[in-house]
Amino acid sequence: MDNELGNMDEKDVKLVSSEAQEKMVKSVEVTSVDTDSFKEKLLDRLEQSENARSLSASKEDVKKVLDKIAQISLEEAMEIVDYALHNHEYDNNFPFALRRQLELLRKGCEAYGTDQETYEYDLKTEACLIAYFSPYAEVRSVTDIEDDVDQPAETFRTYVLGIIWVIIGTGVNTFFYPRFPGISLTAAVIQIFIYPCGKFMEYVLPRKEVGIGKWRFSLNPGPWSFKEQTIATMMVSVTISGTYFTQYNLLVQKLPKYYGNTYITMGYQFLMCFSSQFFGLGMAGVMRRFVIYPITQMWPTTLPTLALNRALVLKDERTETESGWKITRYRLFFYTFFGMFLYYWLPGYLFQALSTFNWMTWISPNNFNLAVITGGSLGLGFNPIPTFDWNIANNIYPNVVSVPFFSYVQQYIGAVIGFLFIIGIYYSNTYYSGYIDVNYNGCVDNTNNEYNISKILTNGLLDNAKYQEYSPPYYSAGYLLVYGSSWLAVPLSILYPCLEEWRTLYKAGKEFWFAILHPRTKILPHKFDPFMRAMTKYKEVPDWWYISISLISFVLAAIALSIYPTNTPVWSLVIVVLADVLCLPPLGIIQGVNGFQVGIWMLPEIIAGYLFPGNGVANLILKMYGAQIGQQADSYASNQKIAHYARIPPRSTFRVQNIATIFQVLVALGVVNWQLSNINGLCEAGNPDKFTCPWVTMIFTDTVMYGAIGTRVIFDTIYPMFKWGFLFGFMLAIVWWGVIKCVPRLRILNPNAFFFGMQYFTPYSLAYWTAGLYVNFLFNYVLRRRFLGWWQKYAYVMSSALSAGVVFSAIIIFFAVQYNPKFVSWWGNNQPFSGIDGGVGRQTLLPLPERGYFGYEKGHFPTSQ
Repeated sequence: MDNELGNMDEKDVKLVSSEAQEKMVKSVEVTSVDTDSFKEKLLDRLEQSENARSLSASKEDVKKVLDKIAQISLEEAMEIVDYALHNHEYDNNFPFALRRQLELLRKGCEAYGTDQETYEYDLKTEACLIAYFSPYAEVRSVTDIEDDVDQPAETFRTYVLGIIWVIIGTGVNTFFYPRFPGISLTAAVIQIFIYPCGKFMEYVLPRKEVGIGKWRFSLNPGPWSFKEQTIATMMVSVTISGTYFTQYNLLVQKLPKYYGNTYITMGYQFLMCFSSQFFGLGMAGVMRRFVIYPITQMWPTTLPTLALNRALVLKDERTETESGWKITRYRLFFYTFFGMFLYYWLPGYLFQALSTFNWMTWISPNNFNLAVITGGSLGLGFNPIPTFDWNIANNIYPNVVSVPFFSYVQQYIGAVIGFLFIIGIYYSNTYYSGYIDVNYNGCVDNTNNEYNISKILTNGLLDNAKYQEYSPPYYSAGYLLVYGSSWLAVPLSILYPCLEEWRTLYKAGKEFWFAILHPRTKILPHKFDPFMRAMTKYKEVPDWWYISISLISFVLAAIALSIYPTNTPVWSLVIVVLADVLCLPPLGIIQGVNGFQVGIWMLPEIIAGYLFPGNGVANLILKMYGAQIGQQADSYASNQKIAHYARIPPRSTFRVQNIATIFQVLVALGVVNWQLSNINGLCEAGNPDKFTCPWVTMIFTDTVMYGAIGTRVIFDTIYPMFKWGFLFGFMLAIVWWGVIKCVPRLRILNPNAFFFGMQYFTPYSLAYWTAGLYVNFLFNYVLRRRFLGWWQKYAYVMSSALSAGVVFSAIIIFFAVQYNPKFVSWWGNNQPFSGIDGGVGRQTLLPLPERGYFGYEKGHFPTSQ
């Protein structure tokens, strides 16, 4: 049975009438294009050079494009233009200027306003770049026009290096995750270390073929290839963020300061961790028709990974000079790395005032209002010079340089608006926030002490008598902003992509359903999609493989919930999973188009709070599956898009993702269990090594509010404003969609970006956003606009080296001088933590009332019981 579904959208393309095409064909003479002048112009269009001197570096791509242009007819070129205008009509990443140019090209030479030779040149060139390379210049700059099917990809070397660096990356990041400010080893850093390891194996391994059963492979298939580098990088990038269970649930359930559950055995840990991680992998495979295959899903965050790998493996740097710089990327990396390694001893240990540079509070250390507004520890961080620490500037994103400048500006504006909202909430004492630290990211009782969940539980469930005697939980002003903006962002991030991308969702849904009904039928790619055409050379991964992974993960989760006393029935997991699956496609589209991930971690906790009021552990578990399925699915999908651009065989991607995840889970469980046994005061506020676990505390706070107390009580009594966020989010999605339909150029403004800035406030502050803005402005505005060649060659390498230097310096500092504390006491280390901003003296706007507590009267606390 032949399937024509892959070509179905050709029928929808509004082709120019045959008469109009004939008229345009007659108006254009076919001219020779194989000239040096043409090559130079084409190179400029490919954005691979700033002038003709780089001609030799991309001569293969030039030759291939020239061949396409020489072969293409005017009829086919016009068909491609019509296809592009139709397919990218609602594509925010498709340049408005290019869309305008294509519209003029479609109208003919006279409307285009040039001579016939130029018109022909532009028509054929744009058509060939769109149909045979990529519609996006950013993608063209990091991909090849054709695939080399004989290039080594899934080899012995990739597995060895991939597994080794998965172990290192997962181990380091899992270890430092409870620390604040956080320290992380990014995938970009590991990329750079993978390359010399690959070259080393290229030289030392014997070129010998070995066999295991019926499988035979070469230990050394030749030069270390781009595809090998990409696969090893993929194994690291899909595991580098760690596991949700070990980062949150394991600590919250096991530590006495939280729930202190005694049944957290290794068996329980394995079942929960494996099931939660692999569930997302299975769903990513199901989502690939929605967020991977459509060419309009560009995934801008994947492009730096490809750019860096190409720079490492494919680029010959011996004769290159950029803006006067002759240094190679590798030398720059190691010089920068060692420089930061040495420098970080200052802000990280010897001179900590450089890190928390709250200099404005030094003017009057005991001025409470000054500390609240400008402070970097207690306060909201309104400080034009907030830090001299790269780790602070690069803390919100794994690589702040990879975020487009205009996107970061929108997020920063959101953070500034959030800052103003917090001031208004705090100084008006809204919901008793004036009695609490302004930017505290946990929940407190009615005496402003850390909420003690054990005082209101009996056998893991809410005891109303104890609760009425103790206290409801309360939020700080900063946390109220985070929650309020998050409620609004949930419906906004689901409905808005559905309105904008309903065509993509509809078509992908039809293809998915067709593949389920006809699993042996091959879906043909559109003839103008160069990446899908290339991927048809390889065997596709059957949908039932991914579905099977999700089903096995569900069974493992069901076993854990059934044999351990979690008070969480299996049927509730079914509800949360179904809700999450319905939200995955629109959320994946947001990341694929705009480059940032919108989580729906609040939705499962709301559902669980209604289903099981009084049960914080059930809320914690269901929240994990609800949040992790989406986050992991997007992470795996991003990884698959890298493979799609690099033309990695789909089944190779499937295998390496599964194997990498197995090692990730084993390493993460080992590291966290070691921390529980060896780090004193883990997750305590005064931990000398800064392992204060702010994100763990935040997750615990959520389960107290929506689990132990209950969603209904929160929405109806304690914080009734939250529920209106949903309505406002739905309304904003519809209104803004209407606005951009009337003014299409406003699509560049994304409301999700503004609210993302608000959501990343507590425990961060404006100081983190401001420091990141300076770095992003320097790299992505000044340097990129004035020195594009330098930026392309050095920007990602330099930022990766700075992050690597911080990570390795922090590791040495921790084990050398902090694990057995040797604090250097002097002004530069004491000043940032003195005064009110450092926790000394008055910490809240309002003192406790005479009765000794604030808020509701004892015995009359709101409850669902």
